Amino acid sequence: MVKVVGICGSPRKNGNTEILLREALRAAEDCGAETELIRLAGLDINPCRACDSCKKTGECAIDDDLNDVIERAASADGIIIGSPVYFGSVTAQTKMFMDRTRPLRSGFRLSDKVGGAVTVGGSRNGGQETACNDIHNFFLIHEAVVVGDTAPTAHYGGTGVGGARGDTEKDAQGLETAGNLGRKVASVAMKMK
Repeated sequence: MVKVVGICGSPRKNGNTEILLREALRAAEDCGAETELIRLAGLDINPCRACDSCKKTGECAIDDDLNDVIERAASADGIIIGSPVYFGSVTAQTKMFMDRTRPLRSGFRLSDKVGGAVTVGGSRNGGQETACNDIHNFFLIHEAVVVGDTAPTAHYGGTGVGGARGDTEKDAQGLETAGNLGRKVASVAMKMK
């Protein structure tokens, strides 16, 4: 069985990004994957200090909750990163997670993992594609396999619209793209196992 981990980079628990990420994970489960949702909100996380300790030891010198999150992601077969759009990009929490995976580049521990993105903007063209690209670039640098929504509309990933908490529950297109992404991550991970 493959495992798909969803990492929610929203500072808001149970918000719009988490709604779409849960939809992606539900769809991955429907394909037979084991899933886990990890929220960065509320965790003790810190940015990379560029100390280069990880280059020498293969481990991050910062002692906080991100080390466990990074290891849980590295042990999965598929990873879906979700973030709301903040000024055309991912949140600070999401960026801290991505930057702190630098120790995983030693040995390319995310190589051949399957990665996908879920993003939520304030309008249909609210920067979701740019934030998805940021997440995709993260996966590509780690030599992971990047997938998107495979619906006839072919999106970058799960892309939703929301402002107030719960808005994405009414966003049929966002829910559809998130589900399609979850299925794609799970199915490709199964083929690669």
